Amino acid sequence: QVQLVESGGGLVQAGGSLRLSCAASGSIFMLHNMGWYRQAPGKERELVANITNIGVTTYHDSVKGRFTISRISRENAKNLMSLQMNSLEPEDTAVYYCSAFIRRTRADSGLDYWGNGTLVAVSS
Repeated sequence: QVQLVESGGGLVQAGGSLRLSCAASGSIFMLHNMGWYRQAPGKERELVANITNIGVTTYHDSVKGRFTISRISRENAKNLMSLQMNSLEPEDTAVYYCSAFIRRTRADSGLDYWGNGTLVAVSS
């Protein structure tokens, strides 16, 4: 069983910062791309940032220069990913989800796994 758990959400004023973390645990042979998505009320889920297993990153245009995604693999038997969010804006308010493409065994072709989400609320 594979589990992704997010932490670090909360309420912050515009211009402030938050750091989200995602821990992947369970039976993991290889963890490929990891990413952060967000879904605001009444809107579709969108990709915020993505990082490959070799550290290549991509960002949504609206967060470039403000958000930084990073990952630490296999530290203390946990696969960790974080999203440092600076200069937050009310438009960043959303539920943020961690996602990862994971192979559970060498023979496994892999699946996308999702966390349950963490709420980020930015007040003006």
